[in-house]
Amino acid sequence: MANDQIFVIVGASLAGAKAAETLRAEGFEGRIVLVGEEPVRPYERPPLSKGYLRGEASFDDAAVHAAGFYAAHHIELLTSTTATAIDPTRNVVTLDPGGTLPYDQLLLSTGATPRTLSIPGSDLVGIHYLRSIESCDALRKALDHAQKVVVVGGGWIGSEVAASARQLGKDVALIEAAEVPLERVLGAEVGAVFKDLHADHGVDLHLGVGVEAFRGTGSAEEALLADGTAVAGDLFVVGVGVLPRTELADGARLHLDNGIVVDEYLATRTPGIWAAGDVAKAFHPVFGTGIRLEHWSSALNQGPVAAKNMLGQHVAYDKIPYFFSDQYELGMEYSGYATGWDTIVFRGDVQRLEFITFWLTDGRVVAGMNVNVWDVADPIADLVRSKRAVNVRQLEDPEVDLATLA
Repeated sequence: MANDQIFVIVGASLAGAKAAETLRAEGFEGRIVLVGEEPVRPYERPPLSKGYLRGEASFDDAAVHAAGFYAAHHIELLTSTTATAIDPTRNVVTLDPGGTLPYDQLLLSTGATPRTLSIPGSDLVGIHYLRSIESCDALRKALDHAQKVVVVGGGWIGSEVAASARQLGKDVALIEAAEVPLERVLGAEVGAVFKDLHADHGVDLHLGVGVEAFRGTGSAEEALLADGTAVAGDLFVVGVGVLPRTELADGARLHLDNGIVVDEYLATRTPGIWAAGDVAKAFHPVFGTGIRLEHWSSALNQGPVAAKNMLGQHVAYDKIPYFFSDQYELGMEYSGYATGWDTIVFRGDVQRLEFITFWLTDGRVVAGMNVNVWDVADPIADLVRSKRAVNVRQLEDPEVDLATLA
């Protein structure tokens, strides 16, 4: 491949950084430009709700690469730089600052942005959203001066922030519109495990009710719930999901559908433009549908696949979706993709928080979650990939090797 080519990556994220790394590892000798809006080098986001938030990890721990990596590999890292437009007809990206930049191949790894609440009082001081290192630093500083933390949203971010705040010794209230935390992803039966986990650690749970307003004089002092309850706090954290950052793609008239639509090779319908990570809705050959994943593993693994395909290698992205979470003493891994199911099977001891849950459709495992049971994520992923009908009694029997079922 000609060494005068220019490959541009918009989004100095985990996906973007791993793509740049892979381009060099695969022998690309042309120019690589990695464009990032933030003033720091690329970093991983899971620590923001866990170790970094609690002060147990540093920025260097969260960074994708060491400080000198990009210069050493001749990767032009443009921090504090925003891509404002793409012209696919001329193969040009407009940067601010920086003007226009031509490209031969373009990867969009722009990630996602938090959903915000638009309710009375939602603009008060003291309401935090967690997505960037800057927002996490602000939240850490606020936590130093707060005792009562109110978390709105019982998804992964909300649940992890609530756990971290409790581990820091704060009083915590968790508000979730569903009946249990994580119900949308795990269902009511498994979500109840996380409900009990937070209750056992002293979290004040307000479930099955939404927030109608924030009230306070100058800064937020309480959240008013739909049932009339007022939940007081010193600071408030909102975690109600994210939205893919598709503004650039929209302006370039790329195909959008809850993200940038790409095929199994992470290619858009516009030649020379690719997408990876939170922003990409990629066709998955195992599940036969487009999937947009908001997880660390998709960014980690899609970036390198996109890079290889930018080099013409024609590598399909077919990795089984995976994510993990740590809350208090509970560590878990989830493998698969379940938007619906007809059966849930447990293996192990749920009360002791040492178990595996399987979600099944028509007798086939579509997802599995191991809780404080390790070295089984790969066999679970193999079960999902196989699409084989399984014997439920064998599935729930800890003495049966999962690898034999796939």
